[in-house]
Formats: sequence, C-alpha cells, structure tokens
Amino acid sequence: MNVTVFGAGYVGLVTGTCLAEMGNSVLCVDVDAERINALRAGRIPIYEPGLEPLVTANVAAGRLRFSRDADQGVDHGEILFIAVGTPACDDGQADLRFVFQVAERIGRRMGADKIVVDKSTVPVGTADKVRSTIAAALKKRGADFDFDVVSNPEFLKEGAAVNDFMRPDRIIIGADRDQSRARLEQLYQPFSRNRDKFVHMDVRSAELSKYAANAMLAARISLMNELANLADRVGADIEAVRLGIGRDPRIGTHFIYAGAGYGGTCFPKDIKALIHTAAEAGVEADLMKSVERVNERQKSLLVRKMRSHYGDHLGGRTIALWGLAFKPNTNDMREAPSRAIIGELLAAGARVWAYDPVAGDEARRLYGNQVDVCERRQDTVAGADGLAILTEWNEFRSPDFDQLRIDLLEPTIFDGRNLYDPRRLGQLGFNYYSIGRPAAERKIDNGTAAGTPRGTPKIDNGRPSPISSKADIKNSPAHQGVRQ
Repeated sequence: MNVTVFGAGYVGLVTGTCLAEMGNSVLCVDVDAERINALRAGRIPIYEPGLEPLVTANVAAGRLRFSRDADQGVDHGEILFIAVGTPACDDGQADLRFVFQVAERIGRRMGADKIVVDKSTVPVGTADKVRSTIAAALKKRGADFDFDVVSNPEFLKEGAAVNDFMRPDRIIIGADRDQSRARLEQLYQPFSRNRDKFVHMDVRSAELSKYAANAMLAARISLMNELANLADRVGADIEAVRLGIGRDPRIGTHFIYAGAGYGGTCFPKDIKALIHTAAEAGVEADLMKSVERVNERQKSLLVRKMRSHYGDHLGGRTIALWGLAFKPNTNDMREAPSRAIIGELLAAGARVWAYDPVAGDEARRLYGNQVDVCERRQDTVAGADGLAILTEWNEFRSPDFDQLRIDLLEPTIFDGRNLYDPRRLGQLGFNYYSIGRPAAERKIDNGTAAGTPRGTPKIDNGRPSPISSKADIKNSPAHQGVRQ
C-alpha cells in the first residue's frame, strides 16, 4: 500500500520504517527541517536498537522516503497515519494542536478517498474532533470525498520498539466501518501470521485502551515503590517480596521492580492526561493522582538517602551518577529520575560527574557545563564522594568492586535500581543504600559504622584511602587525566 506517516519522531519513524520493511511504499512527513535533512543523510535522530539498519535498507530500496511537504504526503497515502507529538500542557491535558494541524491539512488537500489513522496517543473523543476538522476543511473547499478516522494506538517500548512493532502482542483497531477495519487488517497482516493478534473495537474504546494500559503499568510501579518504602522501615527486603508475589500468576513478574521512579515520554504524560480527562468527565481519579504523587516523591528518595548519610551536607561534595536515560537502550531523558536528582544535587551545591552509554550528548545539551558528563563510567568515580545508580544498563551490573572501592573517596553506593546484593557490598567494605532493602554499612577499624567521616585513613581491609580529603580531588591523577 501507499502509506503516509505524519510525524517522523519516535513513533512515526518506527511505524513508517517497519511498514516499509514489509513492502509498503512509505512517506514520512515532518515539519522539522533538521530532522528530515538528517534522515535523508542517513542519520537517525533517536537511539533505538535495530532501527538504523532498517531505515538504511528501506531507503536504499526506495520504499521509505522523507519529506517536509505535507501536501505531497496527503497525495501519496491511501492510508494516512497521524503520529505527531501530543505533549502535556501545564494543566495536564494533552496538547492536540499538531494533531489538528495535520487533520486540517488533510482536509484542505485530499483529492481522493482516504483512511486517516490516529497513531498518536490521544484522549477519548479525539477521533471525532479529527473527523470534524477534516470535514470542515472539505466543506470550505466545496469538496466531497469519503474518509474515515480510525484509532490504532501504539504499544512500543523505548529500547525494544522495532521488536514490538514487528512482533506485536496485540494490534488494536478501533473502527466504525467494516471497510476501514478490513484495510487496516490487510496492512498489518504480515505482523499477525503466527496467531490472530487483532483486537477490534469501537474508536473510543481503542483511544482509552492506550491510556488504560499505561495507567495500569504505572500503578504497578508506584505500588511496588510504596511497598519498598514500607519494607525499608519495617526491616523487610522488597526483592524477596517481589519474588514471593511474582510467582502468583494473577500478578506475574512484569513491572514489579522497585526503583527510583518511572519517567520517559509516556507514563508521566499519559497519567496527567488521564487525570484531566477524568476531571472533564466528572470522575474522581484518586488512584491515578496517587500514582503520580508517589512517583514524584520516589524520584527524590536517593537524594534523601544521601542527605541522611552525609548529615544533610551535600554542598561541595561530588556525586557520580551511572545512568541518565529513564531506562536502558534509549537516550531519552525526558521526565527521567536523573533529571530530578541532578536538579536537587546542583541546588544543594554538589558537583555531578555523570555517565550514560548513549544519553551523554543529551545530558550535555540539557546541562552544559553544570554537569561533567564523562565518556567512561570509571571516569566518574575517581575522587567522587559517592556513586548513584540511576539506570539499569547491563554494563553496570558487574563492575570491579575492588577498583571501585579504591576510586571513590568514600566507598558509598546509592543504588536506585537494586542491582547489587546488600550483604555482599557490606562484606566488600561499602556503604550501600538501595530501594526497600536493608542498608549495608562498612566498618572502620574501631568497629563502628562509617557513615559520616570523610577521608577515613583506612577501611576494615586495611587498605589506605586513595584520596584523603576533598582538596586532593583536583590534584589526583585520575581527575587531571580526565577533567581538564
């Protein structure tokens, strides 16, 4: 089929590329000249595993093209996908102006019958408004062409989006016409060969399904984080609790990991939009409000643990951060816990040395010289007061703890993703604070816990501390070799 995708961002680019991979002729349209020029030059503006080779192959085959010309897009596609951004407004509602701009352009230009597909995450009732916008533009022209508006929400996980699209667990099609439903099934049939993955419903139910899915997942995360905070107070281990409840098939093992909070483009924005939609409908969304409130509080938990450990004196200290993206396999830092933590540390007068395998450039763009973004993880810890783990990248799971203990000014780890075993870290001579698990404290040679002393001459294994005071950081070989 000839398919046009309006919006060459995360959802639009993945959608267009995967449809082209199945033999369709796809034109991706975006108003961002820099993005379109980059794509035409073979540069992918987002980090998504497996996407770049697919884009390259389909561009070379002539099945995937990029343009800024919306009229060309309307002319090209028999099926027109709207996959533009729907950011949150200040009051939480989804900003739909880009959706309606595309709808108006479709109505002003279309010269044949079309199927318009809402791929963007939009509130219930948006398809009706898109339909009205297109109809009004047609009427103004005096044109009479048949069109339908279908809801086809995306369920793509950042870091696994290509696989999610190519091997979906469900394909929701919200359509009121049998003809439109059949055309969408035909388009998606190559992705549903092993079993029937189509879920048909009315348009409004399809629109709500995306919000319902994200609300359910966000609620599980916030519930586990709240249980973790309880476990922290009563001396339980949330990891043991997770294993215990995860064996229950009614609960399962997904999205029950305690941590530093959720982030990204979907959960925070969609929870806000759902709360706003509920308010407009006269429904009290108390649970969703709590999910959001718990998550915002959770993002500050590690800093509270730092303040407790350092005696509320963060000014002048240096904290190393491992992980900046809101999850692994993406460079997306939008609403990431790292953003909240960096903000609090800088406000308290602390220095931040940070590393992320792919989000470093994004961090430099966001923070400039406020944050020292390093090229290697080991460059962040030499001379730092402590280390915080914020993203569960695989390369952080098994570091050289002996070297880490030497490099840190004080061997202290704040683990926001529960990657390590508290008992083992304590035995290795670390102060170790995680989420909802017993803390481990190193022992100095008089047998007392070493929570606040700085520059302690030696720890329980007798090894002298490599840097005895904060003033030595600038003169340390590691610091001079990395941070000129």
